[in-house]
Amino acid sequence: MIHYDCDFCKRALETEDLRYVVRVEVYAALDNSEADSDDDRDHLQEIEDILEQLDASGELPPGDDVYQQLRFDLCAECRQKFLSDPLGRRTAQHLDFSQN
Repeated sequence: MIHYDCDFCKRALETEDLRYVVRVEVYAALDNSEADSDDDRDHLQEIEDILEQLDASGELPPGDDVYQQLRFDLCAECRQKFLSDPLGRRTAQHLDFSQN
């Protein structure tokens, strides 16, 4: 049996608990003048094609500075927190450091 924990609060998720999966893809934006004029391009498909070509050629995969894929399991409470502030902007604003 597979056991899951919430990746945010670290609470063990029981089999009857609803579990949410968050997938994040971060990739370098390859901007050029040709891309600016062609708005209907499928950029994700292009990146997938590049990754498949790298796989087939046996070359090293691109580094984390070019492409990264992340996956997180969340409980219902952490899902709600994530959706209300997915980039953590409000959390960063609430940090109040002393004037040492």
